[in-house]
Amino acid sequence: MSRRGCPFAPPEEYTRYLAQDRAQQLELGSGQRVWALTRNADVRAMLNDPRFSADREAPGYPDLFGIGPQPPGRLKPSMFSMDAPAHTVARRYVQGEFTMRKILELEPRIQQIVDEHVEAVVTGPRPADLVEALALPVPSLVICELLGVPYAEHEFFQQRSTTMTSRGPTPMERLTAMNELQDYLDGLVLAAEKDPGDDLLGRQVRKRRAEGAYDHDDLVSLAFLLLIAGHETTANATSLGIVALLENPDQLAAIRADPSLTPDAVEEVVRYFNVGDLVTTRVAAQDVEIAGVTIRAGEGVIGLGQAANFDPDAFPDPGRLDIRRVTRGHVSFSYGPHQCLGANLARLEMRIVFDTLFARLPGLRLAVPFDELPFKYESAVFGLHELPVTW
Repeated sequence: MSRRGCPFAPPEEYTRYLAQDRAQQLELGSGQRVWALTRNADVRAMLNDPRFSADREAPGYPDLFGIGPQPPGRLKPSMFSMDAPAHTVARRYVQGEFTMRKILELEPRIQQIVDEHVEAVVTGPRPADLVEALALPVPSLVICELLGVPYAEHEFFQQRSTTMTSRGPTPMERLTAMNELQDYLDGLVLAAEKDPGDDLLGRQVRKRRAEGAYDHDDLVSLAFLLLIAGHETTANATSLGIVALLENPDQLAAIRADPSLTPDAVEEVVRYFNVGDLVTTRVAAQDVEIAGVTIRAGEGVIGLGQAANFDPDAFPDPGRLDIRRVTRGHVSFSYGPHQCLGANLARLEMRIVFDTLFARLPGLRLAVPFDELPFKYESAVFGLHELPVTW
């Protein structure tokens, strides 16, 4: 996919696609041609339309990384790549773990984790790298505790998730990383089966056994999805949000004066950056007329999330960071049946980091000029390699 020019703006191609007000065909790095949707209303309509399939094994599904179909016998499809009714059943089993009530129960522990890491930043050397010291370890620790993964082993899955989503590795290297992570999670689920603890995997073992619907491979697939989705995207959004607020001091001053605005700031940051960039991918299960074109059955479709979030019809003056903006309708957490289960967890983690960090370090500032920050533009992820700050 295209690279952004200014880090705080979508690629120029996205702007051109938006101006044409219709779906565009583009060629992926794998050589496959697919349809790209850019308008907010069109992307939302596609995500909510059962005629577009999330089945990654279906012919024509967009091959973003050049991996092709997975070899048989490896990771089972997760709910991320299921259609109804299988998706509905799979989501029902786990959605209770991510209700607002359940997420708020985690708030004291998340606050403790953030406090410990902010204190380590304050008492540590200057400048500090907030990606390494705060933005990455906080969601990593939270998802590790949620799943029962020993945090000492977080570097194992961090390295493999990076390999799976970066531009540099070959398709075979990505597949190897995927299989190594699956093998690790297979052992984690086996341990939960022998002694189900009071963590998400343990609760899922007990619940599914009680309903007579337990399947080992299904739980491995769920753990894989949550582990990958549960840390890197939140880490990237957190570090980028810190930069954006430091670069927009009026917005930062507003949340410092009134922390009740922080949830709105989080939502605007998520809209503004859309770190996953590609909201999701689909393949047409039948002919569909959308965005001024007819997409034929078997043709791949991509909803360009950053374009949809910068659609001026949905978000006037979209290139301006405005924490008081009405952000309803952004697609950073997807939309429709596949809307991100962990959205509320990500929001909570980011809110606690912003409130704690900016209150504890009122003099926080970038330690290098903005245009020297090491932004990363990878196949499906936008973020920062490092965030050097001082105070």
